[in-house]
Formats: sequence, structure tokens, C-alpha cells
Amino acid sequence: MDEAHDEAPLIVVDQIKNAWRITHLDEAAERTGLCHHQSLSDARAICPQVDVAYEDIRGDQLLLEAIADWCDRYTPLVSLDAPDGMMLDITGCAHLFGGEKALADELLRRLFLQGFAASGAVASTPGAAWAASRFSTPLSMITEYRDQPQAGFEVDSTTLIDAGKEEEALAVLPLAGLRLDGETLGGLAKLGLRTIGQVIARPRAPLTRRFGKLLMLRLDQALGLVEEAITSRLPVPELMAERKLAEPIGRVEDIEILVERLATCLCGDMEKRGAGARNIDLALFRTDGKVVRLGVGTSSPLRDPKSICRLFSERLAAVHDEFDAGLGFETGRLSALQVEPCSLDQSSLLTGNDNHSDFSHLIDRLGARLGLSRIVRMMPGETHLPEKVDGNVCVAGVAGEAVRGEFLQPVRPMRLLSNPEPVEAIAPVPEGPPVRFRWRRKLHVVVHVEGPERISDEWWNSGLGNHDMPHQKPRHTRDYFRIEDDKGYRYWLYRQGLYASETNSPRWYMHGIFA
Repeated sequence: MDEAHDEAPLIVVDQIKNAWRITHLDEAAERTGLCHHQSLSDARAICPQVDVAYEDIRGDQLLLEAIADWCDRYTPLVSLDAPDGMMLDITGCAHLFGGEKALADELLRRLFLQGFAASGAVASTPGAAWAASRFSTPLSMITEYRDQPQAGFEVDSTTLIDAGKEEEALAVLPLAGLRLDGETLGGLAKLGLRTIGQVIARPRAPLTRRFGKLLMLRLDQALGLVEEAITSRLPVPELMAERKLAEPIGRVEDIEILVERLATCLCGDMEKRGAGARNIDLALFRTDGKVVRLGVGTSSPLRDPKSICRLFSERLAAVHDEFDAGLGFETGRLSALQVEPCSLDQSSLLTGNDNHSDFSHLIDRLGARLGLSRIVRMMPGETHLPEKVDGNVCVAGVAGEAVRGEFLQPVRPMRLLSNPEPVEAIAPVPEGPPVRFRWRRKLHVVVHVEGPERISDEWWNSGLGNHDMPHQKPRHTRDYFRIEDDKGYRYWLYRQGLYASETNSPRWYMHGIFA
């Protein structure tokens, strides 16, 4: 008996209906007479030396996602086909690897060397590729890797189905290749239908009436009569630049040089479009198959290679302790996930600088360090009331031109109280500023006053233009004063209500404190 037959059979079990049953098993277990859905007690009675592993669905999902990350080096459009497969759209990518078959063979070879048993197929439809990869027998086998010490794993050559020959290739495959449920497959088997070719030869109407529309939909998708889209697990980049390295790199300085070269190529493509990037992703593929991803966002469209490189330098510095280059990176890819129109702005001929660019660059640097979603900007609202006129808006969700503009006027404090607090104030005349006031039990003597700044209610809240609530009571007018006390502290107070015309007893409130 050869060495493969001396291995202990391996089964994977899971708890199904309060009983441990076999969900997966290897060839050695099949040779002993074990089968799917068999109970664990029966399996041990048949084969006492069987090795048992308990199914870990979450672990399998993480492993599949890690393999999908690794497959991003072949195409940016990778879709998961849980629990044990994935779809790759290699349209426009195959020529970079010497053709479709060469790409698939290299992918399977490298998976085999990592310890995975894998099979694959290339077809013009996802349905045909799915069926052929699982049920087709390739014409040739890759033999140059048989001597590798990977006991128990095999790698098959890729099945290649030419466009227009899907029916011929799928006709001999079992009906399970159409991705049908067990009940439908059992009903078709009772009719003596076991291959896809037998279903193709039968009239459609009776089968549709008995088994529903899904049977013919799956068949048409596999044959290319109905289009089936592949949904990418990651956002598909608008533009990207990629470089394969002759030698792996791991130093931060080398990575920054790589980013600058990729950014130069990427910005050239964006310049042709007249666009700039708002969301940029850097993917570094390690030699051991792992992928390290770093992303930065910008407050305005950006297409300057040096600025992009500086942002990623900030990002690398922020994740310095968590950054693991392993044995080095062999491929780097820089992708623009979101682009917006970008025009070249001429800076002032008098000053020679651009304050807007400096402000945007500051936001970008803070975003690279802290995360752009944590950077907020006060944006104006459609109201005159100070507590509502400005709101915090995440910079990442603001259009590129919207973050530009002047800073807030210094006539209003940056710090406003969430709810204006009442104060006791003494004014020499009803419409004049206060000479002293008491706030939070402390008396303040006023030495300097600026104002008033009068703010009235919006017309649509006054009842004049509101037809739904014509009798709505309008808010009182506010007169704001900038006040400095004898200790040098500056406050923002307002008097609510015009004397005699709106109220006979106006009230004073503290609304803000100047820095």
C-alpha cells in the first residue's frame, strides 16, 4: 500500500439536528466507506482511527477572504462564492500574465504551493466557469510540481471553455453544475435527468411548470443567454497603477519611493481625465500571500504625486507599530477609488501662495493620521440663529469645493453654549448695553462693549409666509453684544425681545465665550 493510503482518514463534522454529522471528508475517508451526513458515532464504528475536525464556519470565511485578498493581484474584481469558491473577472487583465489559461494555471500553481487543493475554469459566463471548475475533468495535469512535499494536495490544469461553446462543454456535466438545490436535483433525477445535456434536449415549458423558473434561469445564465453580473467584494477603482518588483521590499523608505512612482503614473491618468482623487487605496502584496491595505482620503480633489506621497508617509507613521512587512512586498498597487473633476487653480500673483491649498493640505494630513471620518468642519445652515447656523459636517462627506472658503468671522465666538443661560443684567437705558451682569452667581463689571448685532426670526417662521401655521407665535428679536469685563474675559450676550414693541420685560442670556 502506498504512503497516501497509510494516512489516517480525516473528516469534518458539525452539529446538525442535535447530532454530530460529517460535512466534509477526504479521499482516505471515502475509501473506508464513510460518506456525507453520516453520524460521527457510525463513522467511528466503521473506522476507529479516523481523525475528526470540527467545522469552523467563521474561520473558513476568514480564510476565503484572505485568499480573495491574495487574488486581487490578478484582477481588482473578485467576488466571493461561499463557502468554498470565488469568481474573478479577468477581462482586460489576462494579457498581463500571458493569456487566460496562463493566468489561471499560475494562480492554481501558487495556491498548490501554499498547501491548497484547488481547481479552476475560464469561461465567458460565470455559470459555465462554476460548473466546469467543480465537475469537469481537465485534459492535462500539471506534473512539474508533483515532487513537492505537499502530501494530500493536487493541482489540476485549468479547463478553458471558448466563447460560444458553452453548450458543448456543459452537456456532459451533472445537473449539480447548474447550482440547483437538493430538492430540484432529486426531482430531476426521478425523471431520469442527470446531465445538463439531457435538460437542454427536453422541452422547456413542462420543466418550468414543475420545477419553477430557477432551473431555466440557471441554464440560460450558464449558456450566456441571460447576463449574470459579478459583484466585487471591494469597491472597483476608477483608476489604478500597479508595479511588480524584481526584489521584495520591506523598508518604509522603499515603500515611499514605490508610492511616489505609482502616484506619478496615477496622476498622469487623472490629468487626462481632468479629475482628482478623493479616496486613494494602497495595496501591498506580501510574498507569503498576505495583503496590507492603507487608505487615505482628501478634503478636495488631489492629483499631485508629492502630496499623495506625503499623505501615505503620514499614514505609514500612524500605523508604524501595526505595520508588518513580513518577508517583503513583491507587488504594489495604488488605486483611486473616488475621483471628482479637478481644475488647476492659479495662485495669487501678489502673495505667491494659496491659503485654500494650505487649509486642504492640513485637513488631509490630519485625516491621514486620525482618519478623515474624524475630521469635521462647521458648515453654514439655513437659519440666522447662532446655535443653528453652523453644524459639524464630516469632511469625508463634503464635496471637494465645499470645504473651501474663509474661516469663521472673529466677531462671533468659536465656543457656543448648547443652551443659552439666563443672566441678570443692568443697563442704563432699555435698548442699551449692560454695565454689569451676574452669571453663574458671579458678578462681572463691563469695561468694553461692541454691538448690538440684531438677529430676527426667519420670515418663514414668523407666520407671514407660513400658510400651514399662520398663527404661529414668532420668536423675539435678539440684540447681541460683545462684552469685556474688568478681568479681561470676553463674552457674547444677547437681549431677547424689543422693549415695548415685543415685550415690556426683555431678558438677557449668555450665549458664548471668546477664546
